[in-house]
Amino acid sequence: MITFLVGLLILFVGYLTYSKYVEKQFEPDDRPTPAYAINDGVDFVPLSTKRNQMIQLLSIAGMGPIIGVIQGILFGPIAFLLIPLGCILMGAVHDYAAGMISMRNNGMQVTGLIQKYLGKSWYYIFFGIIAIMMLLVAVVFVYTSGDLIASKFFHVSNFSLSNNTILYIYGAIIFYYMLSTMFSIDKIIGNLYPILGLILIIGTLLVVVGFFIKGVNLQEIDFTNLNMHPKKLYLIPIFFMTISCGLLSGFHSTQSTIIARTVKHEKEGRKVFYAMMCVESFIAMVWAAASMTVYNLHIVPEKFIGQIPAIQIITEHFVPSYLAFIVIIAIVVLPITTGDTSLRALRLTLSDAFKIKQTKVTGRFLINIPVFCAVMLLLYLVKSQPDGFALVWRYFMFVNQLIVLPTFFYATIYLYKNKKNYFITLLPGLLFVYIDMLFILNAKIGFNLSYTLSSIIALILVGISMFWLSKKLVKQGK
Repeated sequence: MITFLVGLLILFVGYLTYSKYVEKQFEPDDRPTPAYAINDGVDFVPLSTKRNQMIQLLSIAGMGPIIGVIQGILFGPIAFLLIPLGCILMGAVHDYAAGMISMRNNGMQVTGLIQKYLGKSWYYIFFGIIAIMMLLVAVVFVYTSGDLIASKFFHVSNFSLSNNTILYIYGAIIFYYMLSTMFSIDKIIGNLYPILGLILIIGTLLVVVGFFIKGVNLQEIDFTNLNMHPKKLYLIPIFFMTISCGLLSGFHSTQSTIIARTVKHEKEGRKVFYAMMCVESFIAMVWAAASMTVYNLHIVPEKFIGQIPAIQIITEHFVPSYLAFIVIIAIVVLPITTGDTSLRALRLTLSDAFKIKQTKVTGRFLINIPVFCAVMLLLYLVKSQPDGFALVWRYFMFVNQLIVLPTFFYATIYLYKNKKNYFITLLPGLLFVYIDMLFILNAKIGFNLSYTLSSIIALILVGISMFWLSKKLVKQGK
């Protein structure tokens, strides 16, 4: 329990102190934000701080702080320290930097920022990667939320596309996605998310109350045995790939740039971008403690450990049956509210790339029609494969963490140009060069090289990255 409480203290104190230091590097001022300077009534719309907070939280959360955590906690209590430290020093800095730099560039999306600060080569590479990732996010979360709804509320056991109930549920979610991406952000998302955000917070607090009623069974950190994973998976890089939401997630940059178009004042950035990442980290910590408890009590069948069915077992253990439905609704809300903003971000990215104005409905339709056709095709392909979800999720984990690199690097260049402490983004960026490259070189879905060889090559790539970035910084300083 002490390790868990220390982790919560790191998260709380880190927000109160380090977030202010990071904010100081960007020096928010009273310049007009894109919400006012470009107000188009669709994507550039001033929203209140509370609305922006709820939209940001639900957009970045997804299933990561639950699915990722019930898998990542298998590494042991080290998770209780790595999650908050990763959030404060890396994840929240990443989200805040992405949002603030976007605001300073007329609400430019991530791909545009990559082109401006890193060059066309990086843009061409990451434009495709980011577009594919946002499609994968939408498909994965139609899949997970749809199956959860079918299981919990319709008692479905056949999740194949031959089941009409599944088709109807998937169709309803996709139809909602279409509406939410088509309408101005203050209509559906701006009005619905505060309610859904409240449900998420209540659901999380119900689990916390369960800690006091049922008690928790938590291990303390053992510095002689930091990695307690039963399958002896490597802490680095697997832990950092598994627990992304709550620690550091590249996907978040695509969501921060959406909210960069709706923030009224730059000084709200810390409360919206940095704070909401900390709230997500808190949610991850709660589910980490809940997962460890039920695993230690051996009430989760071995085949369900780290899998979606474990979520219901955890919920039923800590929350009374007459309240458990609130937690289940909160869990269902998470993927749906991330999938729709993922497609919204994709629409904005494509509209910027192809110069298609979004003030008229026809412009939005022009982009959404091929996007939603791609979503339905990918969904069909994923559902047609027995292990389709597992395969897509593994590649998504890698791509998700890969795109933290350009965000950290263009943030480093931005801070360097403005004579600020660029090490706050440079060091996390270089660390994730090592983590990302080690993962893809060593993983079976990658190059399947030995861990030692993969580590050596990853370190060499870190050196190459440092050399390239130093040349870029010197050039920027001229």
